[in-house]
Amino acid sequence: MKLTQMECVPCRGNEPKLSPAEIEQYLPLVEGWQVVTQEEVQRLTRSYKFKNFAKALAFANQVGELAENQDHHPAILVEWGRVTVTWWTYVIDGLHTNDFISAAKTDEIFNG
Repeated sequence: MKLTQMECVPCRGNEPKLSPAEIEQYLPLVEGWQVVTQEEVQRLTRSYKFKNFAKALAFANQVGELAENQDHHPAILVEWGRVTVTWWTYVIDGLHTNDFISAAKTDEIFNG
């Protein structure tokens, strides 16, 4: 099954973080995304380029709608011609399957 066909499941904090092996399994499924460590927490991040601020903002709003529908929220940085989206699961301070599902759905929005 493709990640975009999966649904996020609510995280309440008792779910384990993905193991390094699980992260390596999922990462090829979200091409262009990188795992970064910020404030000692692994996060999944990617930047998207746009022709202007209006297009970047429209994309950010679509990602925001996705986040609300999934009840799973990223950090979104909107700049002129670029949007950086960073997914991680706050309640476990790390990466969960939901983050990879959300990254794949973010790509789907970008690719239209």
